[in-house]
Amino acid sequence: MPHNIFVGRIAESYDEDSPEMYLPAVVEPAVDFLVDAASDGPALEFGIGTGRLALPLSRRGVAVHGVDISADMLGQLHSKPGSEVIATTLGDFATTTVPGEFSLVYLVYNVISNLTSQEEQVACFCNAAAHLAPGGRLVIELGVPDLRSFPPGAAAVPFEVSATRLGFDTLDIATQQLVSHHYLITGDRVALFESPHRFAWPSELDLMAQIAGLRLVERWGDWDRSAFTSASMKHVSVWQRPS
Repeated sequence: MPHNIFVGRIAESYDEDSPEMYLPAVVEPAVDFLVDAASDGPALEFGIGTGRLALPLSRRGVAVHGVDISADMLGQLHSKPGSEVIATTLGDFATTTVPGEFSLVYLVYNVISNLTSQEEQVACFCNAAAHLAPGGRLVIELGVPDLRSFPPGAAAVPFEVSATRLGFDTLDIATQQLVSHHYLITGDRVALFESPHRFAWPSELDLMAQIAGLRLVERWGDWDRSAFTSASMKHVSVWQRPS
């Protein structure tokens, strides 16, 4: 079972530590995409967290159920207006099951990479497929590692340098393990948060989907359906359970 790192202060400050992810220009295209993918049916979010997308999706009329490993993150979600209509289940989303069938299962903002072994990621695909109704869709948003930014011999590569945060990624290509190191600065105090990930290329995810009985139907460079190219920094992929 994955280790829960989203506890205490990390959960309490999760939203304010990533304000750029709550901008309308970021949230609205994702919600529009997910509304279309849900096709008027219910949605299940794996790694629902504090409800960044679940809450606006619910306001658009989609019935949302969420699974998360962190009780503290779910506590943050349920402190927000509108959360009373969102059902949540505490557990590892690679294996936790909930009642019912869904027209959409979705994982956003690199959540699947929080499963740090291939076995867990395959289990997640299989779990998602088991929750989908015939014709239902699995949507995953996942970054693509920019290997060109890791010169030979580099110990780490910065992804943010500001007055309030220093962020560095370390990467082991052989094991597909990436760790994001966040140094959060408040006055003269510095707090460290480290987030481990396992990156997987789109082709590997497609194979996981095949194992789970799903087929790729769409792949985009972002929620706005821009083209996915060799220069894309992430992808939004859609797999479907046969009708």
